[in-house]
Amino acid sequence: MQNREAAREGWRATFARVNWIGRVAAQGCYKALMPKGKDPEAAEEHLRRVRRICSTLPDTVEKPSHGEPTFFSSKKVCVMFANNHHNDGHIAVWVAASPGVQAELVHSSPEKYFVPPYVGKGGWIGIELDAVSDEELAFHIREAWGLVVLRKSRPRKKEKA
Repeated sequence: MQNREAAREGWRATFARVNWIGRVAAQGCYKALMPKGKDPEAAEEHLRRVRRICSTLPDTVEKPSHGEPTFFSSKKVCVMFANNHHNDGHIAVWVAASPGVQAELVHSSPEKYFVPPYVGKGGWIGIELDAVSDEELAFHIREAWGLVVLRKSRPRKKEKA
């Protein structure tokens, strides 16, 4: 009985502390969200940049999704941080983009932009964080946020019977 209570208390101590933006702050669990890959210090600095920008957006929260810090608005993903995802070598964000923007950006600046896996077929763009300024990054993140919020708030068309 005493061992069960000790185990329960240990579990509570590990998982009880959740900070205001939804990240698990417990030492053992928070490490899973820490940047990994080739250069963890650079990745941590880029993640701070993304968090700083996303924290200015209304109704945006950060939660882990697929092992990476992900930013949600209205329960929809608008920005995903990707640090060497499946060893692809990118320290980047994946953001929603308007139709046609992906092809234009990837064609005009392949050193900055790429088609990310999974969501790339939906028009999302990958942005190499080493290659963009804070202003350019903020522009793309705000655009992605606007697309997600507008898509969520737009009434659906009724199908014809």
